[in-house]
Amino acid sequence: MNLVLLSVFIPTFFFVSITPGMCMTLALSLGLRVGYLRTLWMMLGELIGIGLVSLAAALGVASIIDSYPWLFAMLKYAGGAYLLYLGISMWRSKGSLALSAHNDEQKSSSNLQLILQGFVTAVANPKGWAFMISLLPPFIDSSQSLATQLASLVAVILIIEFVCMSIYSIGGKSLKHLLSHSDNIRTMNRISGALMVGVSFWLVMS
Repeated sequence: MNLVLLSVFIPTFFFVSITPGMCMTLALSLGLRVGYLRTLWMMLGELIGIGLVSLAAALGVASIIDSYPWLFAMLKYAGGAYLLYLGISMWRSKGSLALSAHNDEQKSSSNLQLILQGFVTAVANPKGWAFMISLLPPFIDSSQSLATQLASLVAVILIIEFVCMSIYSIGGKSLKHLLSHSDNIRTMNRISGALMVGVSFWLVMS
């Protein structure tokens, strides 16, 4: 696929993924309480959910490219505008991290329950759907192989999600202490927000 677009997509999605959210907070909470190895079961469910959301968004984008090229062009600009909106929202965010207090429930959860917990967290997040649908079109080059590009983007998404969840799960008490201060989360959000604003302008101008 277009290596220039891929080189922009990877840091953009990484900074979005690494900022505290539902999945990352869950990974940190479980990592502290049940350990990294058992948290891998939750990650499996989350990656399956993210994969399905990404695949559904990719198939929708593919059908639009084939049937309505003009609509795809509009989606690219809409995706850039959405990234701009997210960037501004993240910059203005005050920052918060909420860890679950259900220690006993999480410790006694079976592997299947952990998988389902990760899957539901990924699939039931409406912001995740909106982000995937708006994120993919701006990074697709209609002159290149569509299947290869979508497969590459989905693979990158899953790898980055796994790496970020592992960082949160393994980080444990040190990361929890770091993220317990809203100023630190606000700084992360501002870095991610500034990057997304820059990327949105780059996509519109390119």
